[in-house]
Amino acid sequence: MAASLCIVPSLYFSSQPYKRFEIKAAGNTYGTFFRATTFGESHGAGIGCVVDGCPPRLPLSEADIQLELDRRRPGQNKGTTPREEADACQISSGITDGLTTGSPIKVEVFNTNTRGSDYSEMSKVYRPSHADATYDFKYGLRSIEGGGRSSARETIGRVAAGAIAKKILKQFSGTEVLAYTSRVHKVVLPEDLVDYDTLTLDQVESNIVRCPNPEYAEKMIAAIDAVRESGDSAGGIVTCIVRNVPRGLGSPVFDKLSADLAKAVVSVPASIGFEFGSGFAGSCMIGSEHNDEFYIDENGRIRTKTNRSGGIQGGISNGEIISMKIAFKPTPTINKKQKTVTRDKHETELIFPGRQEPCVAPRAVPVVEAMVAMVLVDQLMAQYAQCMLFPINPTLQEPMSTLKTKLDHAVLN
Repeated sequence: MAASLCIVPSLYFSSQPYKRFEIKAAGNTYGTFFRATTFGESHGAGIGCVVDGCPPRLPLSEADIQLELDRRRPGQNKGTTPREEADACQISSGITDGLTTGSPIKVEVFNTNTRGSDYSEMSKVYRPSHADATYDFKYGLRSIEGGGRSSARETIGRVAAGAIAKKILKQFSGTEVLAYTSRVHKVVLPEDLVDYDTLTLDQVESNIVRCPNPEYAEKMIAAIDAVRESGDSAGGIVTCIVRNVPRGLGSPVFDKLSADLAKAVVSVPASIGFEFGSGFAGSCMIGSEHNDEFYIDENGRIRTKTNRSGGIQGGISNGEIISMKIAFKPTPTINKKQKTVTRDKHETELIFPGRQEPCVAPRAVPVVEAMVAMVLVDQLMAQYAQCMLFPINPTLQEPMSTLKTKLDHAVLN
């Protein structure tokens, strides 16, 4: 009888005590065709992303990316974390003479205002509702300072990649991604006060909470001030819309546009919920109330009279405005005494001495836009690869690119 051989992998542990807790984790890349990998930790040397699959010949500069990073940057006002960082980005590959080359694009921001001493206690105790405990449960060790990879500072890489995705969308199909704060704690901005067709970035950026309605912006600011002064925090909701979306984006059944959007935005730190179109309110309706009836517009295009589907039907974009909401929990870092446990399993109490952010929703706005833009570019490339190789059916399909439409028009005339 032949002997069987069983190979058991061995675990090797250093006999030397380690001074720093670090993790090496998978799950740091999003996308199939347009792929973004983020790297770095909150209090490490730097943080950023590598974007692979970006089309060549796209005009791109550090200024394009810096514009979005400045919107995400901490220390902008009393409603954000007081950590001061310039977040100046550097592009070190993938660009020649101001154009993308088609090779990987590396964007990095170097950390300058780290305060690791704020987290000395984190080597001993777990902050309630943070990822401290679960990172230990998963890896057996973790980056302590600033929460490491679980920190919201990781989103620098997302926003940088999203800036590239936004430029692709704008230039290729005229697609615009805009988000805004629609709720802070109990202050809710009524949907009918925002016109999705005319909403502008200037309206969103006109105040520190990124609410396009001045009256409700003041109410949100007051709500954030109240929790901040009491040492507490508040949750909120970010609404995101997408205009001029090419039809046909989304690949059923497992890569539906709605499913990809859900995964992308719920991966944002502190996010706890997602809905698109009518969302959960749609479950309270009957079919005749919820259905979006079709009609032919003045340009001969098939449209829907209403948009309770949120621009997505069967997991595929129908050309209407895509609308979604993303809920964010109250920031778990608060200046109040909380019960917790130590890493060596003793119950204790904790008041975190670090820098708090009373409400993450306003600063999450550009992060949500970035993730949505990356999803759309990835799905755009999938659609182009599968369904646009041969002449389209002009009765049912439309050109995806505004540039292509202009060129076709020029040829015909």
